[in-house]
Amino acid sequence: MTSTLRKLQVMALGVATLLAAEVVPAIAQPAGPSPLEQLRRDTKAIHALGVSGVQARVIAPDGRQSVATSGTADLNTGRPVSSGGYFRMASTSKTLVATVVLQLETEGRLSLDDTVDHWLPGVVRGNGNDGSRITIRHLLQHTSAIRDALPGYTTPEEYHQQRHHIYEPEQLVEAAMAHKPKGFLPGEGWAYSNTGYILLDLIIQKATGHPAHQEIDTRILRPLGLDQTRWMGTSPTLPRPHAQAYQLFGPGSRVNVTDQIPVDHANLSWVTTTRDENRFLRALLDGRLLPARQLATMKRTVPVSAEVQELWPKGRYGLGLVERPLGCGGTYWSHEGGDGGYITLNGVTDDGRRSAVVSMSEARGDTKEHMLEQENAASALIEHALCARNFSTP
Repeated sequence: MTSTLRKLQVMALGVATLLAAEVVPAIAQPAGPSPLEQLRRDTKAIHALGVSGVQARVIAPDGRQSVATSGTADLNTGRPVSSGGYFRMASTSKTLVATVVLQLETEGRLSLDDTVDHWLPGVVRGNGNDGSRITIRHLLQHTSAIRDALPGYTTPEEYHQQRHHIYEPEQLVEAAMAHKPKGFLPGEGWAYSNTGYILLDLIIQKATGHPAHQEIDTRILRPLGLDQTRWMGTSPTLPRPHAQAYQLFGPGSRVNVTDQIPVDHANLSWVTTTRDENRFLRALLDGRLLPARQLATMKRTVPVSAEVQELWPKGRYGLGLVERPLGCGGTYWSHEGGDGGYITLNGVTDDGRRSAVVSMSEARGDTKEHMLEQENAASALIEHALCARNFSTP
């Protein structure tokens, strides 16, 4: 039961009932919602904010799955949300990239202390950017100080103009080099950098001779049987079923943005399902993908910036993993993703035994208040799911 609900019940019952409860504990106040009912309430609460479609899946320690959906997958037809619908994985794919890099370190094929110049000589250079001072570890942990210069859209007109434009990774890195680094030396601060992970993709290709998406498929997806996670390349579509993705640009300006090629298609063209995302995170945290030493390295964290703290209160960043505190004690691991209207939050307990994923098919990013409302409601769903004692199969 949530603390807020508990307080409201106490107020309603009154002093006399409280006295009776002290005398006869056996007739204590009614129990709160079951974990499954709480999951359903949390998906409805997200939908009530104005988010068109929501799907969530929780896997308990015994492997039982609970799912809940709310809203619609298509505002034109009213089609219901599928609990097995595909969505763009977006930045959650950074955890896939980080896992491959750490596997390569295990095999002695690279070192986390290798510099960017060692693998990509002359690529990170100019305007104060210096690839001889930035290591693979810095890229993984967003402590490189490299800025982003990724194209994006802030209006419906820009979306329609840019949605099918294809950018090569080298172009995106070159655009970033036109800007000075963030205001700290590598390793001495934290600033989220998509460009850093574009460079990691290029390093994986240099170290293995294969594109990063092929290494992810061979090393992670196939061994785990994650056949609902796919790299779409420059395709602007998703497999079926999927919810239509919407972007709120402002009052009266909600646009279907499903049809688009992600700007960083090498990194952000992955699609997945709540089933596969849960299974990947559980396998990572329970040690099936990395030896204990590499997993411990992945979980060594630093504080995130003050700006990102607003989204992840007391959050810390490891190597492609975010650590966040749980209200019931301890912490959990996650990496949310947001791109092209799809916003997804996830979480897995430290032992990998309990996990949760919630995917929303609308981004309410027109104002900071809307963004925080959506983030906080989804974070509450993850926390309730990970702190629940048990779930019943629906």
